[in-house]
Amino acid sequence: MTDHLFNLHGDVLAAMRRGPKGFAKLAFVLSESEEPADLHLGHFRDRIVAARPGDELVALWHRTLTAWDLAEQTDWSGAPARTDARRTDIFDRLGFGPDVRKALDTAVPVFKEPGATVISKEFTSWYSRDAAAARAFYWNSYEQTLRRKGWSDAAVSSLDEASHAVVERLSDPTRTEAYGARGLVVGYVQSGKTANFTGVTAKAIDAGYRLVIILGGTLNLLRGQTQRRLDMELIGRENILRGTDPADTDALIGVDYQDDEDWPAKFVSHGGRPSTLGSFDIERLTTRDNDYKSLETGIRALEFDKQDRTQPLYSPDNLYHAAARVMVVKKNSSVLAKLIKDLKKIGPILSEVPTLIIDDESDQASVNTTDPKKWEDGKVARKAINGQITQLLGLLPRAQYVGYTATPFANVFVDPGDEEDIFPRDFLISLPRPTGYMGVQDFHDLESDGTAEETHVRGIYDDSGDRLQEALDAFVLTGALKLYRADRDVPEGPFRHHTMLVHESVQQREHAALALRINSMWHRSAYTGQEGHARLSALLTADFQRFADDGLPTPTSYDDLKPYVSRARQLINSGGEPVIIVNGATERDYEQAELDFDRTPHVWKILVGGTKLSRGFTIEGLTVTYYRRLAQQADTLMQMGRWFGFRPGYRDLVRLYIGREEPMGKKKTVDLYEAFEAICRDEETFRAQLSRYATLVDGKPQVTPAQIPPLVSQHLSWLKPAARNKMFNAELVEIRSPGQPIEPAAYPADAAATRRNTERWRPLLNTLGSEPVTLTNPSDNTSSLSRSFSALTATISHAGLVSILSALEWDRPELFRPHLTYLSQLDGRLATVDEWLVIVPQLSRSNRTEASILGSVPLSLARRSRQAGKAVFGRISGVEHRTSAQRIIDGPGSVDISVSPTTGVMLLYPVVESQNDADTSAAAPHGVADPSKVTMAFTLIPPKSAIDSTRQLLRFQARDSSHARDVFVPTSPS
Repeated sequence: MTDHLFNLHGDVLAAMRRGPKGFAKLAFVLSESEEPADLHLGHFRDRIVAARPGDELVALWHRTLTAWDLAEQTDWSGAPARTDARRTDIFDRLGFGPDVRKALDTAVPVFKEPGATVISKEFTSWYSRDAAAARAFYWNSYEQTLRRKGWSDAAVSSLDEASHAVVERLSDPTRTEAYGARGLVVGYVQSGKTANFTGVTAKAIDAGYRLVIILGGTLNLLRGQTQRRLDMELIGRENILRGTDPADTDALIGVDYQDDEDWPAKFVSHGGRPSTLGSFDIERLTTRDNDYKSLETGIRALEFDKQDRTQPLYSPDNLYHAAARVMVVKKNSSVLAKLIKDLKKIGPILSEVPTLIIDDESDQASVNTTDPKKWEDGKVARKAINGQITQLLGLLPRAQYVGYTATPFANVFVDPGDEEDIFPRDFLISLPRPTGYMGVQDFHDLESDGTAEETHVRGIYDDSGDRLQEALDAFVLTGALKLYRADRDVPEGPFRHHTMLVHESVQQREHAALALRINSMWHRSAYTGQEGHARLSALLTADFQRFADDGLPTPTSYDDLKPYVSRARQLINSGGEPVIIVNGATERDYEQAELDFDRTPHVWKILVGGTKLSRGFTIEGLTVTYYRRLAQQADTLMQMGRWFGFRPGYRDLVRLYIGREEPMGKKKTVDLYEAFEAICRDEETFRAQLSRYATLVDGKPQVTPAQIPPLVSQHLSWLKPAARNKMFNAELVEIRSPGQPIEPAAYPADAAATRRNTERWRPLLNTLGSEPVTLTNPSDNTSSLSRSFSALTATISHAGLVSILSALEWDRPELFRPHLTYLSQLDGRLATVDEWLVIVPQLSRSNRTEASILGSVPLSLARRSRQAGKAVFGRISGVEHRTSAQRIIDGPGSVDISVSPTTGVMLLYPVVESQNDADTSAAAPHGVADPSKVTMAFTLIPPKSAIDSTRQLLRFQARDSSHARDVFVPTSPS
């Protein structure tokens, strides 16, 4: 039966391509006179209110309203996206009354989750919504594919907006002057970045980009996965077959995917060759099994047919009739060398080809890791892959570079002043956390009242044992629970694979020993006997029933689950052993059927490995993780979090067994769970920085990525943002030291600068009292006796001290600047310090030289020397003096001076640079010191309260070589 109401609304909404308009007027124009009831909005409202799941009319309005709700830039509404105000504007323009509004708001609630965060240069608008809709063959096909896969309207619309935000910031492929934009898209680990760059690819080729190069991982396995995903969801059957008759088995020899169980049913079909349907074909220059080797048909593979040979390829008359070329290339030096060699043969046509280069995992291999200190004559020396990427960008002047990563720290440390490199000078986009995604926040209680840790995390402590048997039991039990749910109408697609990850070490020999141990444990686990069933029953009761999702089937007794335990054990044990080792240095090490989740119907295995089980490697069906591997770089550690991702139907079953007291060195232990939480805070701080700069002012960007490189934080002292060789260009901009000493040492050697510095301390020197106090350190493990010293004291306001510190001159100002950045924020912006207790120690009378400085009371001069061959002093403060100051900060307790929690302590020394007491005395003839010979040196200890709630310690940003001599980087176009 024809659904006239649905057809009418489909026609009306199709006519609203540019946004909502008066519904009733359009409906009247487009309606068929024989169905007058369809024009009555009351009929529409009743249909929405009474609709059952799957109603096509509700689905149509769900898609349309969600797209309008999420549209970031509109000329029909001034209200922000994702707000009730935007929805009100939509209804006003449609002319709907309160009854229809209420019905639609109930059926389609406003999606209010945050969208992508964008900071970018101003750009010339060329890719409007109208322009995108006019050429959208491949995007429309991809959108339909995502909906068939079960993507929600909100998820599709969010992807549409995020990918549109990327493409509109690329250069117009038809512009006369060549320009190559550089951008970076930041997602979350295993959060769907591939879907975003597939959407960007679809929109870009629709818009006119005719060569797409995707740098897809460092392994054939990962490159092949990316190729298959693009072929399946974007390129499609007809472009793969290229006119080959699918019924002709002889003709299909050598054609991709004939051995793939998903071919052809799950590969998108365009309904015919796109070139015969008014669009254009895509020619693949790589296949699933074959990386780039050479242009198989010679340079003709990149010869583009021109309708008008007198015009360049980028002329619209030529561009929109030419086929697109797509290749997925491994980030391998020899592969890229072949590609560059072939491109060089092609000649001038390359300057006419609008090209898109997408760099997946762009912080891996792509970043230049050479030490600038070792460059000859200041000329940039590049590592192989970085050099080849810059060569590609040079050969293809119309190439746009877009990096994708979940760990962007290395990318934003690239020198913004290096025009040939890949710093995201044009735009940086932070993707929103997708709905349904399990990330760091789902395993850590960042708010004190959360339940994430209790639900999903099982700590491994010295006194808990290694808990490996329990983790193995959890793997069997969760497999059984998946089978139980699949039998009770829970979609079983996500249960196709069921895996456990064991990651303890980077050493291959240790992987082999661990795999042997797990295999032995498996065979002793008695999963068919009473002992094994008793353990599983107890674990079900104590753990999985307690934290089960009430919306999913969970057995009330172990007896109901027991049959599924047997089946789970059989699936895990298929092939003879439950364990797969994933490591090695060659491609052959990864050519195991069980590692190809696309082609293997069911992978139910325990994967043991190291680095290769991290970046880019998606472990499908991962449910139980056993993690004890130490890494001292935040990006490396984060990429090992394979337990992040989408877990539909079994989110409540996910368990993380993680080391809480893992050895680091001979005496220290670290908490890996705490480390991941610190990374989470680093990541959120980074995203907050992007958000801070994302808001437009008067419709224009506040700053660009190159003007204010995003700040990268470090919350744990031992966990650096990235590897040392990725941080050569990183500049430390802030060090937060609550309760810890700050002792700068790079004081100027110049007499005039020293005099000026001493003059700046005059306001404080004038407040010092003449009566000393005695400070005593009790006996401790360094001495059985108490030790005392006398000192003059004063107090100074925080603002007064910061004023002095801000005016000081330094031999190496970059060493103290990060500390000053921190101290200057203790005025209430970060935390509050009210005042500082100033302690000026007096030396023992036997070797004391006292002198007045700028009219002060007599002070005890301290003798210090600079380090051999360097401009910096050695330690400034004496051990006993620092111990006493630290005790005051650490109070309460038996201290000689008590201070408030918002008071810091400063040790101040009038230092004379000398080798003996006679030289010290010579600097102060007649008891009056020469200000040009006295360095006022200090040690600061901020109160422990001087930190914000994030507990952040360090922040870095990229050093910009193009502004190496500037005090400030300009924040407005020159």
